[in-house]
Amino acid sequence: MNNDTICALATANGIGALGIIRVSGDEALPIVQKSFPAKKLEKQKSHTIHYGYFMDGEEAIDEVMLSIFLAPKSFTTENSVEIAFHGSPHIGKRILETLIKNGARMAKAGEFTLRAFINGRIDLSQAEAIADVIASENEASRKVAINQLKGGITNEISLLRTDLLNFVSLIELELDFAEEDVEFADRTALKGLLDKIEIKLNSLIESFQYGNAIKNGTAVAIIGKPNAGKSTLLNALLKEERAIVSNIAGTTRDTIEEVLHIKGHAFRLIDTAGLRETVDEIEAIGVKKAKEKVENANILVYLADAATEDFSEDIEMIQSLLREDLKLIICATKIDEVVPTKYETVETIFRNSISHDFDFITISAVENQNIQDLKNELSSYVEHLKTEENNVVITNQRHFEALQKSLEAVHKVKEAITFQISTELLAYELRNALEHLGEISGEVTNDEVLGNIFSKFCIGK
Repeated sequence: MNNDTICALATANGIGALGIIRVSGDEALPIVQKSFPAKKLEKQKSHTIHYGYFMDGEEAIDEVMLSIFLAPKSFTTENSVEIAFHGSPHIGKRILETLIKNGARMAKAGEFTLRAFINGRIDLSQAEAIADVIASENEASRKVAINQLKGGITNEISLLRTDLLNFVSLIELELDFAEEDVEFADRTALKGLLDKIEIKLNSLIESFQYGNAIKNGTAVAIIGKPNAGKSTLLNALLKEERAIVSNIAGTTRDTIEEVLHIKGHAFRLIDTAGLRETVDEIEAIGVKKAKEKVENANILVYLADAATEDFSEDIEMIQSLLREDLKLIICATKIDEVVPTKYETVETIFRNSISHDFDFITISAVENQNIQDLKNELSSYVEHLKTEENNVVITNQRHFEALQKSLEAVHKVKEAITFQISTELLAYELRNALEHLGEISGEVTNDEVLGNIFSKFCIGK
């Protein structure tokens, strides 16, 4: 990173009541001063706001408010100015062009946050949390991202690294006195610490399934034979006519995906083509896509028409789609068309034929009967993923992989102790564990990783 003064639009593109442009760097105040004659900016206190016109030479571009943040008390820890202007895209463009003419340059994606990280204001996991806060689409993802932004993951990892670092220092000391054959690190105490670290790492790793559901939503595939009521159910869940409903079998030819929020959690509902053998080329493609969606789904909601007499085809279809980690909900649909005693018969048939655990619900999407029961089952799936003993939830794939590598290194250290392997190898595996833990907070990193992380940020953040 160089010492250029950077600028960028910090608000969304498009027309709005206000727009904000951020400027950060050693020359932020002088560069803005060239276009803001109303005040001597370098004489103003930090965290103050100033009114005036932003000028391009003798031309007033807009009436603006300037917010001044002096180093180190700014987001980047550099001198920073935020320019609030009337939210015209053209005005924003003119102000940026003038700032560049005055000596600034356009910021790259995530460069403000990158500077905050490099200057020590935040660690890497907090930087990633900023992106997660911006991208949060439900209450659960917001809460987890805010906890990470406050340093939740870093605090957990720092405690583990501090304890481990003490033993690494003692092991390294043993290497310095290898000829004297002395032992500074108590192997029994080290093994006890490793057991403690292993429990914590396992807990964090297990939280990733819940964290992934929070961050990316839970994929729910709605499957069944043609005319089982899949599109009607989708419309009932969304409370809008999203999918075409018809008595003609095979109406849905492609998958339809919509997001439904239940109790603060996001569910990606996927309405699929009815599963059946067909000679229709387009419908056959839809059936193939439906099966592919089930392979990537967390939950399978299988709809079986309650009025059907023979469920053998439904049972065969369900068994062909099952996998160990798939949550299965079987819904007997169109219950408004059959007598109540038929519900028990239908459930008994499926219970006797399918060994995989499943929840059974009777619904009528047309009459909106028991739709809330289905929503409760979906919400319950996510809630059960929570680990009660751990307040920190892993949502980031990079963190998950680093934790797995750390756990693997811890296992190797324990093996080295058990089999009394050389101190050199023990020290090597301990350093590995420390390094992988350090990758999460950014204490150990490289330019390629940083480039990959910050390239995903929006310009101006």
